[in-house]
Amino acid sequence: MSAAITETHPQGYLLSTDPARLDVAVIHGWLSGESYWARHIPLATVERAIANSLNFGLYAPDGRQAGFCRVVTDRATFAWLCDVFVLPEFRGHGLAKWLVERVLAHPDLQNLRRHLLATLDAHSLYQRFGYEPLSSPERWLERKHPNPYG
Repeated sequence: MSAAITETHPQGYLLSTDPARLDVAVIHGWLSGESYWARHIPLATVERAIANSLNFGLYAPDGRQAGFCRVVTDRATFAWLCDVFVLPEFRGHGLAKWLVERVLAHPDLQNLRRHLLATLDAHSLYQRFGYEPLSSPERWLERKHPNPYG
């Protein structure tokens, strides 16, 4: 595992992998209340997910949490990009593109056999970074729980 990384956006935003900087209340609030994929997710579940992932916090110039992304990975063969968001008040500055670009450049995510993600509406964002539909969807299975958070 590499040490925490901090990078600065030209407009003064910061990206950090330091878990101590994360505003878990903001992350949980957005995921549980605004996202389509984690609506009603319990705080304890978000805390456990963060504890077991490579996390990227995006921070406004004044230090507030502006966005987030986490990667579920073994840092050797596989990475799943998930929980990517930029809060509405910080959108329109190219931050989502910058966030994904910097995440994919992280040293622990290089030369992996496979990177996956799931999205309902941001295909064009991810396709510019080389993501494409599954090449062999017939090989993939999922075990889905329709309402895991009640």
